[in-house]
Amino acid sequence: MISFTRSPSRTLAVATLLGSLVFAFPLMANAGDFGASASASAPMVLAEAPAAPATTKPASINAGPDEAVEAHIKELHNRLHITAAQQTQWDNLVSVMRNNATTMVDLQKTRGQDASSMTAVEAIKSYQMVIRAHEKGMDQFVPAFEALYDTMSDAQKKTADSMFRGNVRTASAKASN
Repeated sequence: MISFTRSPSRTLAVATLLGSLVFAFPLMANAGDFGASASASAPMVLAEAPAAPATTKPASINAGPDEAVEAHIKELHNRLHITAAQQTQWDNLVSVMRNNATTMVDLQKTRGQDASSMTAVEAIKSYQMVIRAHEKGMDQFVPAFEALYDTMSDAQKKTADSMFRGNVRTASAKASN
């Protein structure tokens, strides 16, 4: 649970990071796991879509929420080797990812502005709003991702599966510690 006795800026930063990770697509799988499973079991798909606006914005190391989302989008596009035939589904997914990130950033800004005057009950209700926003965002993300996944080649699916399995293992390991 988030401690609300910490500085509002720290709470805002943590919540924003969580929001961007959840909504921007979990890509934090162990790079070693990804590389081993992708190279050992699936040939690389070489077809690339023409550069779309979603993949052209560079991200810096100290990226803010918008830059972090764009970095996740670009990484996902590159790892999955999105093809021109998948562009419509990809664009729909990217739209959901960006909208979800914007929603979370806006919510966190509001929470940060109100944090110094919140009662404990208001702080908990504010956190409840974050959870509900995550849920609503996932309700939009899942069908958009599923539509893209349904168009993927077996190699692309193996890559996506590996990425998500890595995230499940990472989250499970953190929960058990």
